[in-house]
Amino acid sequence: MKNLKEQVIIVTGGAAGIGGALTKVFVDRGASVVAVDVDEEAGTEIKKVNSKKIAFLKGDVSKKEVAQQAVEMAVSKFGKLTGLVNNAHASRQKPLMELSSEDWDLSFTTGFNATLNFMKAAYSELKKNKGAIVNFGSGAAISGQENQASYVAAKEAIRGLSRVAANEWATDEIRVNIVCPLALTEGVAKWKESQPKQYEQVANKIPLKHFGDPQKDIAPVVAFLLSEDSQYMTGQTLMADGGDIKLR
Repeated sequence: MKNLKEQVIIVTGGAAGIGGALTKVFVDRGASVVAVDVDEEAGTEIKKVNSKKIAFLKGDVSKKEVAQQAVEMAVSKFGKLTGLVNNAHASRQKPLMELSSEDWDLSFTTGFNATLNFMKAAYSELKKNKGAIVNFGSGAAISGQENQASYVAAKEAIRGLSRVAANEWATDEIRVNIVCPLALTEGVAKWKESQPKQYEQVANKIPLKHFGDPQKDIAPVVAFLLSEDSQYMTGQTLMADGGDIKLR
């Protein structure tokens, strides 16, 4: 399948985890990718997948200038920008009353602010190419998961921002959608090993009975939203979560 042929996509947090899976699948489907990540070692490894199709930018997404650098790299290396995926987000899990101002800042600068800055930096190029944006929400935010207040607040702010941008930028033929993944990331895999019974309890509550594989289950949904196959969709939230949450 080459439904992303000739596309050029920025992926934040694109060197490892779900972001790394996105980068690999996008390249397999014909795209070129600028992977933005703070992890230089992971960035070096992801480039080895396809050095002609993957450019790595070491950068902290909380820094506004990194968004502009990513756009400039996409245009200089690959000639254009057609897609943006805001995947990166750091946060700390604590009860609401224990979250410090630094904890809130971490979640909002790497999550909401980064998403906004990358969207604004990419806007002009995406307008030229009738591009698409995929932002990441979270099932934890929709359900109000305990100990996740700073993360949840930033994720729901991202969903609200995405809906507004979908309406405002529709006349520019830029589509903006949201994916909420439930995936077996490295962190979840470690938790599965250390707490297998708890993992099984949680997994068994998912209708499809397992956490998703980032490459097989999550990345194809994001690829669909970047492709012409979803050309009549914008402002939508898609749950890539095995049926865990069913939006109404």
